[in-house]
Amino acid sequence: MLMKQILGATAVLGLLAQPTLAAVDTIQEVDVTTDISAIQNADAAVYWGSLEADLEAAIAARVTERLTDEPGARILVDIREVELSSAFDRALNLGDAVLVGQVNIVDDTDNSNFDAYELSVSLETARVVVPEGQTIVFNTDDRASYQALIDTFAQGVVDRLK
Repeated sequence: MLMKQILGATAVLGLLAQPTLAAVDTIQEVDVTTDISAIQNADAAVYWGSLEADLEAAIAARVTERLTDEPGARILVDIREVELSSAFDRALNLGDAVLVGQVNIVDDTDNSNFDAYELSVSLETARVVVPEGQTIVFNTDDRASYQALIDTFAQGVVDRLK
């Protein structure tokens, strides 16, 4: 009897530990915001300069069949500026670059269709492979790593949609 109660409690905890997913059938808007002017490091500001448009496009490309002009869910992403400049400020390598943002799924037509979470991706989670013995230096000319971060973040947002 005690074993059944323990298994039941474990199953409930397992369900509660699962991430919530917003049931998004239609998407009215994808909006990414970040205050590039708040980034004090000039190299970081240049590197991340087109982040808003690039991330919006990457998310939209993954949900094209759900995009509509009709009322629907809005995907709102606010990227933390401090994380964008930290790898540049500390003169660390590209592996230290990270995108961190607050993601909110808001649906004015269905209040139960809501989700909010912080998403963080780094080149480690983006699975960028570096040949053994080589290092990657974080610089403003490295667009492949930038794109890997954008793509991984966008996929993380889409993966949380039902």
